[in-house]
This record gives sequence, structure tokens and C-alpha cells, in this order.
Amino acid sequence: MASQGPKQSESQKKRLWPLLGVNFFMADMQSGIGPFVGVFLAQRGWESGLIGTAMTIGNIAGMLITTPVGGFIDTSRHKRAWVIVPGAAVVAASSIILFWQNFWAVAASQVATGIASAAIVPAVTGITLGMVAQKGFNRQNGRNQAFNHAGNMIGAAVSGFLGWKFGYFWVFVLAALFGAITVACVFMIPPDTINHHIARGNKEDDPEHRPSGMTVLLKHKPLIVLALALAVFHLGNAAIVPLYGLSAVTGKDANGPGFVATIIVIAQSTMVVASVVAMHIAEKRNYWMLILASFLALPLRGIFACFLTGWWGVVPVEILDGIGAGLQSVAVPGMVARALYSTGRVNLAQGAVITIQGAGASVSPALGGWIAQSVGYSPTFLILGGMGLLAAAIWVAMRGAIKHL
Repeated sequence: MASQGPKQSESQKKRLWPLLGVNFFMADMQSGIGPFVGVFLAQRGWESGLIGTAMTIGNIAGMLITTPVGGFIDTSRHKRAWVIVPGAAVVAASSIILFWQNFWAVAASQVATGIASAAIVPAVTGITLGMVAQKGFNRQNGRNQAFNHAGNMIGAAVSGFLGWKFGYFWVFVLAALFGAITVACVFMIPPDTINHHIARGNKEDDPEHRPSGMTVLLKHKPLIVLALALAVFHLGNAAIVPLYGLSAVTGKDANGPGFVATIIVIAQSTMVVASVVAMHIAEKRNYWMLILASFLALPLRGIFACFLTGWWGVVPVEILDGIGAGLQSVAVPGMVARALYSTGRVNLAQGAVITIQGAGASVSPALGGWIAQSVGYSPTFLILGGMGLLAAAIWVAMRGAIKHL
């Protein structure tokens, strides 16, 4: 049973394998050809500023929808559908870019992808919490993230090879294939294994417990501090991967699909390790130090990106990316689930945090793109990396409100 805590019976482990399969295969389905959009458009004559603007429009759309979607997932008794329908929409939206490369077609594709992707993460979080309960959430979420990063890594490697050897159409085909397998894995999760009362963060020993009002989000200081610090971090972080790929491709230092795939493979393989390490650290201590470490990886990453271009810099830059993202992939959902326990608003809160951090991430590509167009790529990486120091300063200054989580 989910309430037995972190130790799982053999029957429960068997029930959780489809959930791990969802996390593995949804990575490529969720992003479609997203990681390759920048170099795909750059090779067709787009400037970095225009690419960043189109991506920002999509990010803003996803950001605006995430909080209400989290609220809907809290109340829904059909959480599996919140993975299936948006996933199919992402794959369909990705196909638009393959056939039409005018600005508004690309922007529309990014909007559709942003909106659909916004639902998948809180939906999987809710399903996980409903299957293993609060006591088992940290360990299962750590496993979920390890499988998700592994799926991203393998999907990117295969996508890079297909894009290099056969063209971008086959990158889309792979995303569609991963989407079909994800849907099959979702259907393998028995509906009766998801406790919808527990999935929204209600008290597990009180079936009649009523959810708190939605104003709990505005009064919850740790949640506000977490979201603000993450927004600042992602204002710098989100633009580095697409800009680093663009700097290499426009400087003729690398092949587009192959270079982007290498970036993703190195980062995601590091994330697999980082997420497992974070899971074990969180079981013994708390999440505060994990998030601080993730913030401090960004300025180091900016320095390496500034001084090492092309293939020389991809290893240290993306290892640091993997460390930061891997730690956050475990620590952020875990901290929100722990902080909002018993409110019945966990998935709403997950959506709210994603929305606010998304405000930073949505502006980042346009900000980085226009700065790079004005002063060049190298100074831009230092400016973006500095956002990690600002996020760390906020985190340390407000430690009293969050250090217990």
C-alpha cells in the first residue's frame, strides 16, 4: 500500500514500472523537436533575436496556463488523461515547424507546445503522489526523474543521429513514436492505484479532510521565496543551451543536430546521477542545500560558456547544467509537496511555482538573443550566469523561512 512508506512491496514495485516508463518516454514526446528548433531555424536564415522571441511567446503561453492547469489536476479524477491528450498535442504542434517556417507559424507551434507541456509535469506529479503517498514521494520522484533524464538522453542521441543522417523529419517521427509508447504506459497504470484524495496533498489519515482555499498560495512564504528564486535563476539559465548551440553553429564550429544532441546527452546523463544523489541526500537532510547548490552551478556554467566555445566547452558547460537541473528536478517538487502537505493544493502549488519560474524562463531566450545580437555571445553568457548568484543571494537571505523544508 502507498501508506507503508518508502519501503515498497514487490506488488507495488510492479505497479510502479509503468509510471517509470511514462517518465522515460514522455521526455521526447513532451518536447517534440523543441531542443532542435533553434539550430533548425538558424540554418534557414533566422536571426538569434527572432528565434528567441518566437520561443519566448511559447514559454509565456505555457507559463500563463500552468497554475490553472494544476488546479484542474487537483480536482480531476482522470489524471491519466492530463498526460495523454497534451502529449499528443505536442507531437502535432511540432509538425508545423517542419512544413512552415514563417514567424507566426513557428510562434503558434511554440504556443501549442508550451500550453500542452504545462499540463504534463503536474499531472505526473499528482499521479506519483496518488500512488505512493507523501512518505514514498521523495524516493519515487527521484526514480521518476532519473528515468526521465535517461529518456531525454537516449532520445536526444537518437534524434541527433537521425537529424544528421536523414533530416529533421525523422526527429519528429521519433517524438511521435515515443509519444505512442508513453500513451501505452499510461494505460498500463490501473486507475484504482491512484488515490485522488492523496494525489492532491490531502491528509492521508483523514478521508473527509477538505482542501484549503486557493489563497493559501499567497500566504505561504516558503512557496513564494522558492518561486522567486527559481524565476531569477531561470531568467539566466533558460537561454544558455539554445545560445550555446547557436554560437557553435553560426561560428561553423559544429554540425547543428549533432552538436545539440551532444549538449543534451551530456546534460541529461549528468542529471540522471544528480537526481539519484539528490534523492538520497533529501532522505537524510532537507532540500534547502540542494537548491542552493543548483543555483551556484549557473555562474560557473556562464564562465565556461564564455571562454570555451564549440566542442571544447560543451562538456564542462553541460555537466554543470546537468548538476543544476538534476538537483532541482528532485528538490523542487519534493519541497512543494512537503511544504503544502495537508492543504489539498499540492498540484496547484506545483503549477504556481512552474508559472513563476516560467516567467523568468520565458523572457530568457528573448533577453539572451537580443543581448547576443548586440554585444556577442561570450559577454551574454557571463550576464546570464550572474543570475545564478542573484538567485543564491535571495535563497540565503530568506533562509529562515525555508531552511526546515
